[in-house]
Amino acid sequence: MAGKFSNSDTVFMDRALQLAERGMYTTTPNPRVGCVIVKDGRIIGEGWHEKAGEPHAEVMALRSSVGAGSTPSNATAYVTLEPCSHFGRTPPCADALIAGAVSRVVVAMKDPNPLVAGSGIEKLRAAGIEVDCGLRAEQATELNIGFVTRMRCGRPWIRTKIACSLDGKTALANGQSQWITGAQARADGHRWRASSCAVLTGIGTVFDDNPRLTVRDAPYIQTPLRQPLRVIVDSDLRMPFDAAALASRALIACARIDSGRKAALESAGAEVVALPNAEGKVDLERLLQALAARGINEVLVEAGARLNGALLAAGLVDELLLYQAPVILGTDARGMFAGAALTVLNNASQWRIVERRILGTDSFFRTRRADESARRA
Repeated sequence: MAGKFSNSDTVFMDRALQLAERGMYTTTPNPRVGCVIVKDGRIIGEGWHEKAGEPHAEVMALRSSVGAGSTPSNATAYVTLEPCSHFGRTPPCADALIAGAVSRVVVAMKDPNPLVAGSGIEKLRAAGIEVDCGLRAEQATELNIGFVTRMRCGRPWIRTKIACSLDGKTALANGQSQWITGAQARADGHRWRASSCAVLTGIGTVFDDNPRLTVRDAPYIQTPLRQPLRVIVDSDLRMPFDAAALASRALIACARIDSGRKAALESAGAEVVALPNAEGKVDLERLLQALAARGINEVLVEAGARLNGALLAAGLVDELLLYQAPVILGTDARGMFAGAALTVLNNASQWRIVERRILGTDSFFRTRRADESARRA
């Protein structure tokens, strides 16, 4: 695959990926996409997709080239995701590239969306445009891991964020947890909130901490701040009517509907859905499928040991974000995951560390399931 791409191809695709990252906090439910138009070895146009309903990266790059007094005819377009071939909120990007008379398109990865899934590349080739695919595919996939997971698996990518002590505790026995980690770690957590489509927690955390679940420490976001959807797992519909999480968009998933409480919560601005499982609890897999149907790509879980453990046991956690403070809370403090005790060490779920950083006095570890690639295939 690498043999058909030149060093300059790689340089230009890397630039397109940098542009795509500018949509990190704004494009949901659409993927993050960047595009570079190159002619005679020089970039004449650049663009990225910023927000659903607005022009896609290819159109922005084509406009940029024309605005700069250049013409894209016989140029090469470097795109981080296969140009779309269907009419959605905007016209097909493949048609825009054809109309622009580019001679070659280099695509990082095929679009996993069944509405595209290779048809954009076919349309370009049918128009006589040379198309090469696969340059920086891994990086492009990583940039849109939630979108890819939603399209391939029918559920969002799930990250569980946990602040813990050196002995793996998340709160004192009385529930007090603010604050185990320092300011830098908490600010980094807000960055993950900002890139997520939804933040998921349980009713226990609502009672213990009354969290807002909003993005607040976000000076890195230059465009208007988009708040993630708040999702609360509340089997018995005990949600307080004055909970801080109800201040803006909130979805409450329950197992049993009390019509009076449902009406009161909806009057407070929440949406209530019943998704019971056979045990009388919220069916977590159905909940994630329902979120995917709403265009939710990435979910950040900020919950207690019970919900964390339930998601882990169901095989629904893709990534762990661990912020570890240099403190020890002791045996009686609360742990990270509730669940049945293992009797065989080989049955422990296997994870791999993909990133580690120091944040002030705290350590950050980002880990993924060892079988991640197979799970997303």
